[in-house]
Amino acid sequence: MEEEARKLLEEGIVKKLISPGKGERSTFPNGTKVVFHYRTSLCDGTVLDDSRTMGGRSKPMELILGKKFKLAAWERVVITMRQGEVAEFNCENKHTSLYPLVSQSLRNISAGKDPLEGQRHCCGIAQIHSHHSLGHNDLDNLQANPQPLLFTIDLLEVLAPGSFQLDVWAMTDEEKLELVPQIHEEGNTLFKQGKITEATEKYYNGIACLKNLQMKEHPGDEVWVKLDHLITPLLLNFCQCKLLQGQYYEVIEHCSALVFKYEDNLKAYYKRAKAHAAVWNEVEARVDFNKVLELDPSLGPSVAKELKAMEDRIRNKEKEEKGRYKGLFNYTEPPATATTG
Repeated sequence: MEEEARKLLEEGIVKKLISPGKGERSTFPNGTKVVFHYRTSLCDGTVLDDSRTMGGRSKPMELILGKKFKLAAWERVVITMRQGEVAEFNCENKHTSLYPLVSQSLRNISAGKDPLEGQRHCCGIAQIHSHHSLGHNDLDNLQANPQPLLFTIDLLEVLAPGSFQLDVWAMTDEEKLELVPQIHEEGNTLFKQGKITEATEKYYNGIACLKNLQMKEHPGDEVWVKLDHLITPLLLNFCQCKLLQGQYYEVIEHCSALVFKYEDNLKAYYKRAKAHAAVWNEVEARVDFNKVLELDPSLGPSVAKELKAMEDRIRNKEKEEKGRYKGLFNYTEPPATATTG
């Protein structure tokens, strides 16, 4: 233990044991999966991230060793730990310069967004030296002023290579492409079973997987376009789930992006029309429903049904509002009460 601590110290990392683990320490061969909770703090105690509370839920970090994770310090410190151990690591600037980008991705994931959202088509070092905002004031400040960080690690599990199924992010590009059709089919099965939340997550994972590959290509190039064509049906299914979950503005945003690129995407117009109708955007809904009829006149009965439902909702809303405000315009002053001197 003392030898390991000395090596860490020479590398600019100070380890402080909080709670010892159990059993022998793993040899951590490449391909080992480590599962751990983490808390990242500034040296003044300010907490930046905590996996137990991020995004309003407790979700531990999972790493596959040897996959060149962007924050190499995490791989370096966990291999000094036993399963069940809790330790704090004070890491010098040279180990923490990429943390703002890692944190941004982790925060995106916890919020259900694309982990690469907001990151430019360039390497991490180039992003660090750019003036591009990461969308979080604390991360922008850390990016502009690199400093040592404290990582409190609680090592929950150590899984030997081959004893678990690889997560999407840990796969090669070829493995990801092969997996997407399976993810898509699993999402469809869950949707048919009425498991909308689970289906949404499947579609999201497929989209994130393909976008990760797309980020490596130049927009408009042949490979980029092929990947975009694979993303589109997944995104439409994702939007259908969001419609059922009442996330109408998100549907409008995604479908607007689709019709901007693909002006004849019937399903995107149809879903956006339904979302507009749900949030009382009558004019926009009618425009989109008319576009649906232009692209496929055979959908006339379905569109007519949607329009009637929207009109009925609008009429009922107007009646409710009239009833609510009717009393305000029929105010009668109460009769004066006689008084005696």
